[in-house]
Amino acid sequence: MITAIVFVKADVARIPEVAETIAAVKGVSEVYSVTGQIDLIALVRVRSHDEVATVIADQLNKVDGVLETETHIAFRAYSRHDLESAFSLGLD
Repeated sequence: MITAIVFVKADVARIPEVAETIAAVKGVSEVYSVTGQIDLIALVRVRSHDEVATVIADQLNKVDGVLETETHIAFRAYSRHDLESAFSLGLD
């Protein structure tokens, strides 16, 4: 599984609509509205690098109201939540 973290600068007047449209793109698992230099952070989780290109370059970047994106590919996950999910036996 490939995880990409995408920083999105959006038209400020359209942030909620842009976020909802991005969240509906297949391969986008989460979208967060954030403070700072960027407006949104989208988490993309796909199986191949070709899918990263399809989701980000072919779809996310073309959402009306997206002004700029910056993509970071994750190498490793260190989150306790992710590790617990991966090794859970489902014995709750």
